[in-house]
Amino acid sequence: MTARGPGAPLRDASAADAAALEAGRRLFAQECTFRTGAASLEGLPETELPEVAFAGRSNVGKSSLVNAMVGRHALARVSDTPGRTQQLNFFDLGGRLMLVDLPGYGYARAPQGEIDRWTGLTEDYLKGRPGLRRVCLLIDSRHGIKGADRRAMDLLDADAVSYQVVLTKCDKTKEPALAECVRAVTDELGGHVAAHPDVMATSAFTGQGIPELRAALASLARPF
Repeated sequence: MTARGPGAPLRDASAADAAALEAGRRLFAQECTFRTGAASLEGLPETELPEVAFAGRSNVGKSSLVNAMVGRHALARVSDTPGRTQQLNFFDLGGRLMLVDLPGYGYARAPQGEIDRWTGLTEDYLKGRPGLRRVCLLIDSRHGIKGADRRAMDLLDADAVSYQVVLTKCDKTKEPALAECVRAVTDELGGHVAAHPDVMATSAFTGQGIPELRAALASLARPF
């Protein structure tokens, strides 16, 4: 499910849509391997690959979504404990695109000093990574945009980092509530200069929206 921003035309299925979906399928069928985990700026890998980062509140489902995107159950570590991801994890997708799983923001079960360290590292990465093409900003569809998400959006706007909102756990949200969440998020994004107008609705459990998100990210990858 993809929601268009205000004033954007709705499109029927077309050859262009089919080609985009196929490009996404082909890209994410490539082998995806863990490249490195960076706990400091010095640990960030040198690469010429375009990068897409996944950001969001702790326990929003970042690792689950990355696993669903690449068709693997345990590529990115999944945990029910907020704050489990404490470094920037880089995954090389077939030598075409680098996927980056960022530490969650908001509540985390970790010492405050550790939270401050990985939060600062994430902000430094977002500000200064030349190959970063887009941030997928994950929002729990059951809760919508919260204060911590707005702070992240303001940071991305200020640093002119392109980002796209991806709703997660949509299988746990009934259709009327999901449609209202998409509408509310789309309306709010109109006031953010770095936000992509399309809101993606996904479920790592059912696969909802995964082909469309793959297609969107394939347009950012190094071509075959």
